[in-house]
Amino acid sequence: MKKFTILFLFSLTLNLLTTCTTSDDKKSPNILFIAVDDLRPELGCYGNEYVKSPNIDRLAENGIVFTQSYCQSAVCNPSRASLLTGLRPDRIKVWDLRTDFRDTSPDVITLPQHFKNNGYHTVGIGKIYHNTLPDSLSWSEPKLHIAGYPFDPDAVYRDEKNVASLEKRKQKIIAEGREKRYIDRIGEWYLKDVAYEIVDAPDDVYFDGAQTDVALKKIEELSNKEKPFFFAIGFYRPHLPFNVPKKYWDMYERENIPLAKNNFVPKDAPLMAINNLRELRGYTDFKTILHPIDGQLNEDQTRALKHGYLASVSYIDAQVGKLINKLKELRVDDNTIIVLWGDHGWKLGEHASWCKMTNYEIDTKVPLMFSTPQLKGKSIKSSRLIEFVDIYPTLCELAGIPIPETLEGISALPLFENPDRPWKKAAFSQFLREGIWVAPDGIEYMGYSIRTEEYRYTEWVNWESKELVAIELYDQLADPDENINIAGPEENKSIITELSEKLKLGWRAALPDN
Repeated sequence: MKKFTILFLFSLTLNLLTTCTTSDDKKSPNILFIAVDDLRPELGCYGNEYVKSPNIDRLAENGIVFTQSYCQSAVCNPSRASLLTGLRPDRIKVWDLRTDFRDTSPDVITLPQHFKNNGYHTVGIGKIYHNTLPDSLSWSEPKLHIAGYPFDPDAVYRDEKNVASLEKRKQKIIAEGREKRYIDRIGEWYLKDVAYEIVDAPDDVYFDGAQTDVALKKIEELSNKEKPFFFAIGFYRPHLPFNVPKKYWDMYERENIPLAKNNFVPKDAPLMAINNLRELRGYTDFKTILHPIDGQLNEDQTRALKHGYLASVSYIDAQVGKLINKLKELRVDDNTIIVLWGDHGWKLGEHASWCKMTNYEIDTKVPLMFSTPQLKGKSIKSSRLIEFVDIYPTLCELAGIPIPETLEGISALPLFENPDRPWKKAAFSQFLREGIWVAPDGIEYMGYSIRTEEYRYTEWVNWESKELVAIELYDQLADPDENINIAGPEENKSIITELSEKLKLGWRAALPDN
């Protein structure tokens, strides 16, 4: 059986590489690597009927969509660091927004760095790694910069009132002797401005549209190089603030937008499991909102935020469409593999909460799709469990370059051929409730979560003492929204014992049998 499997994978890989070869005998496929900040599976290709995402859906029609894909941590820096190193957060010791993986794992070879070492010209633009922690070793040339935008351009305002308000507070900070650069930081004294604005302007008035224009020119340049390219483009929306042109807001009728049905805190959930909304309170128009256990947003606030999120998704969808069209225009689409992913999920009122930063399904479940020339028109969907650490080895195998033995994921290429075949028995995520995201009791906790086909089980430990302090169990078949923690009833003790053991055994024990 083992020999058969090896021969099958070799044959499949050979077929993929042969199909990706172009008429000019270019043997290696290009890679277009698209990261979208805070994008949950709120897309037409995931069965959503009200979101407008025709271009991403078009991408999905020529590839494979993973409907049960999970990030390793539902917050930007550890999620991206894990994906781009192919290593889990505990391995690289990156659990927060501050830690640079180069400080904890200086010799690690990242995904784009590995492609660079294997003959690719690698280029990055926008938010690929965490925005404040770019990695120069990954790229063949300096990261592209967009003139007129700050180093961290996620909160750029164009409405005159918002610009004036922001400038007034900047001057106040300077007068107090504080550094002007801190205005973009989230904190009591360093608030951003409002959580959304609606400006009647072209796409390039905001960073994502402007960087798309630069990216289109770069793709043309890269397509004329002898080397294949690995081009990574990181979009900031739909991250807060929801600042996108008016025409994308106009795509939706606010009063018709469906709202979350489970707008309440999960029953019997421990306090540290709930997001404290510190991110949303970083905006002036939401700075007085309560912790989810104390209250929730009113309907007007809820509809406005969800409207802004959907408009932001459609704005990014339009940018993705421009990239796809450019590849086709240059006739390199038949030799380019596209992977699109959102770095974690995002709550839109579910669990009376907003943003990310929990171990729940709504935060850890992510969009992930590969569009490849050999799958054109096939529109494959796989419901098998897959993790972000699997992207690195999958792209390596698709491109025909060696897969590093140190990686903690596996290539998902067999699912391209047979999307329903037996696969991973579990996916693993974790989240550190620390710093400004600390639990209501002021203690820092790490939550380790295992997601099987039937259950999600989470263990919360005191981060200092390592003492187990709380557990959660959710029945994915009876309660897919994870509204009731069933860890308490005696009849579930055997399930908890079994899942706790699997959590301790870790990812290797959850790999496919063959």
